[in-house]
Amino acid sequence: MSFTGKATYSAGATLPELAEDVSDLIGLISPYETPLLDALGDPLRTAASPHHEWLEDALLPNKDLIEDGMISAPDADTEIDVANGSRFLAGDQIRVEGSEELMLVAAVDGNTLTLIRGYAGTEPEELENGQTILILGNAALEGAERPAARFTQRVRKSNWTQIFTAAVEVSGTDLAAGQIGLADEMDYQKQQRLRELLRDLENTVINGGLPGATPQGSGTVRRTMRGLLHHLQTNVFSAGEEEFPEGEDLDETMINWVLRRIWENSSGRVDLIVVGGFQKRRINGFLSAARSVGAEETTYRDRISMYESDFGLCRIVTTRWMPQDAVLLLDSSRISVLPLAGRSFHFKPLASRGDSECGQIIGEYTLELKNEAAHGLIRGLSIS
Repeated sequence: MSFTGKATYSAGATLPELAEDVSDLIGLISPYETPLLDALGDPLRTAASPHHEWLEDALLPNKDLIEDGMISAPDADTEIDVANGSRFLAGDQIRVEGSEELMLVAAVDGNTLTLIRGYAGTEPEELENGQTILILGNAALEGAERPAARFTQRVRKSNWTQIFTAAVEVSGTDLAAGQIGLADEMDYQKQQRLRELLRDLENTVINGGLPGATPQGSGTVRRTMRGLLHHLQTNVFSAGEEEFPEGEDLDETMINWVLRRIWENSSGRVDLIVVGGFQKRRINGFLSAARSVGAEETTYRDRISMYESDFGLCRIVTTRWMPQDAVLLLDSSRISVLPLAGRSFHFKPLASRGDSECGQIIGEYTLELKNEAAHGLIRGLSIS
């Protein structure tokens, strides 16, 4: 080739003399991480039906409430009404929560207890409607006949599977043409759609709900799964409630208060605290006032990834899909995200209707949340 004397700036960007310079890497900015699913891990089994069920049981309760608006002599009344008289037997030692007085149940008649007040030399104290009664244990008479058998009923709990799907279609020309940054356009599109579906699965596991009617689905009703937020009922607390710690800014007092309530009401061991970005910064702030940085250090660390209290060691999981005003406290050993048997995410090739290859990514999953009283939820927290 003869010398032309052209400089690159005078050659022009469209002239064939200039080689195309495009990086072989494709940048992806969209969030697709699934930190909660990663923390829960793969399930040990699959669901066998779109209506997935499991059994739950509980021990006989050892506490009840006073429901007696007619207490005449609060520190001497020997008969009181309770919410559930079937929880008591003659011979039970009982104590009102926050009181030092011991009482002995002499007789049970429906929901009315006949009591021996000031048992074991304790001083009678005032009783009030709504107080919690703790059953310490029963004292049987020597040689007495066996008491009536008492037992709990196992309860069936359930959830429905939800189908997640996305279409993939690539033209014959696109398949044949050389691509920058990838070897196969079809494989790349499969990977992208799978990322989207995994993202949507985590979002649904947290926030999803059942339809108001026909949860099994139909030709016009889409079957959806119930997520974590809609499962929880027992340990659900709102900032600003009378019994909740004062204030709407998440702090260590709130976290410990909810952990203690869960511990008191169940044998669950909370090991995951799931938050969005704003509440994660609140948790990081628990130690900000006590953290010091040496003069020789050039890195300031302001992150808490594990939180250990008297009620367990909890891993902090930050996910974009949590409502910003909410905090989930979970026992991960009682949670599984299960695929329907043979329906975990997979690619299904479909017949082409022309010069293209097409198919769809399909997966069908449900959430199994055992013993909802082993978990907790805080709502209504400040987000500013």
